[in-house]
Amino acid sequence: MTLSSAPGKVYLFGEHAVVYGEPAVPCAIELRARVEANRRDDGKLRVHAEDLTLDGFTVEYGGRTDERPDVDVSESLVSAAMGYVDEAIEQVRDVTGEDDVGFDVTIESDIPLGAGLGSSAAVVVAAIDAATRELGVTLEVDELAERAYRTEYEVQDGQASRADTFCSATGGAVRVEGDDCRSIDAPDLPIVIGFDGGAGDTGKLVAGVRDVREEYGFAADTVEAIGDVVRTGEDVLAEGDLEELGRLMDFNHGLLSALGVSSRSLDAMVWAARDAGAYGAKLTGAGGGGCIVALDPTSETETALSFTPGCEDTFRAELAEEGVKRLA
Repeated sequence: MTLSSAPGKVYLFGEHAVVYGEPAVPCAIELRARVEANRRDDGKLRVHAEDLTLDGFTVEYGGRTDERPDVDVSESLVSAAMGYVDEAIEQVRDVTGEDDVGFDVTIESDIPLGAGLGSSAAVVVAAIDAATRELGVTLEVDELAERAYRTEYEVQDGQASRADTFCSATGGAVRVEGDDCRSIDAPDLPIVIGFDGGAGDTGKLVAGVRDVREEYGFAADTVEAIGDVVRTGEDVLAEGDLEELGRLMDFNHGLLSALGVSSRSLDAMVWAARDAGAYGAKLTGAGGGGCIVALDPTSETETALSFTPGCEDTFRAELAEEGVKRLA
């Protein structure tokens, strides 16, 4: 038995634009997915999800298949458990050379599913790490991040970036631009998260941005403008100027909203945070529902969000300095 954990993340800047080669700056946060892997020799996968913010379930099947099991849970949760774990195990088989091995996989997660906090990346990173170690292979962090990226790339039909998986594998604040991934310095950030209880459909949202970018030249310019915000923001982050950092987050949210990936609940939480005196606030992740991230060292934003219609939960999140953790 092996057990690994990996952190979720928030985007300070750059989601969606990173898919088109623009830079992004995500930060790992101390909400984690934990994956336990046990080898089995019949080639089957048994996936047990303790908690992916929805009802847990257990699925046993013969490996990769286009058929869905007959279980009474949402399609998104089944896809998360089967699609990402299937591809993660394919990466494990490829890197270890054990093509016919199966696993019992148990997933526990503190990260809301589909809420923009990197739940799939954390599950994939932890699953690959635990399963390879179960077969006697320990991957270096860069190789782990690469294998996790390949997993998301396959599941997301080539629309994934390296940002989520690299951030989850390495921890801390990172800068990603195309294939260039590196850790960067960041001060203590007073991160406040608001969660509307929902989840956006990442695939549809990414495809929607692609369509509007192809249809309108000014939408393509908007994607490039997000890249410009990121380039300015990484310098501000290094200087530790939280007030300016917040202003740039506000800009980034406006550009994402123009691309059609915000929602009424996300906008309401963003404005509640700003009105409460936060340095800045924006959606994080694919959008369409889920979470916003704000910067506020006081309790005012948390209080305001707790009274905001549509906000189901609000909490602080610490920067996760360490990425993947090998727990057993």
